[in-house]
Amino acid sequence: MIKTVPNVTFKTRVRDESIGGDNPFKWQDVTTDDVFKGKNVVLFSLPGAFTPTCSSTHLPGFEEKFEELQALGVDDVYCLSVNDAFTMYQWGKNLGASKVKLLPDGNGDFTREMGMLVKKANLGFGDRSWRYSMHVVDGEIKQVFAEEGKMDNCPDDPFERSDVNTMLDYLKK
Repeated sequence: MIKTVPNVTFKTRVRDESIGGDNPFKWQDVTTDDVFKGKNVVLFSLPGAFTPTCSSTHLPGFEEKFEELQALGVDDVYCLSVNDAFTMYQWGKNLGASKVKLLPDGNGDFTREMGMLVKKANLGFGDRSWRYSMHVVDGEIKQVFAEEGKMDNCPDDPFERSDVNTMLDYLKK
């Protein structure tokens, strides 16, 4: 496993009221340094926005226990998925996520360099992230909780180790 987060640029969309209209957003590049430099961060990654476990449990769990993570010194919590910025925005809006920051890895660059890119062609998803969470301090990966059985076209979607409670238990030690 790598020791530091990959150096990539995420293509994001941010609100800009000066644009006006129904879609007041502009493109903004966000670098790995913008996300991790000088910060204590929890990042969790999942197969896809609007998918069952991701929407019912994974993201909502981190959203619900955000303050507990902050009380343990975490500055930011990010949810990463190999989805585009538009999808991630609408998914966050649909779930009412306001504390966890959604990070689109549309090209899978970060996920690939983390060694977590898997094929999900069996579900018609293409390349996606394997489900994991990690604790990162100033760009240094301190701990990774990856689900067991990582493989291309995995017939199931394990969710035992990358949940918020596992991360909280680790941070409390």
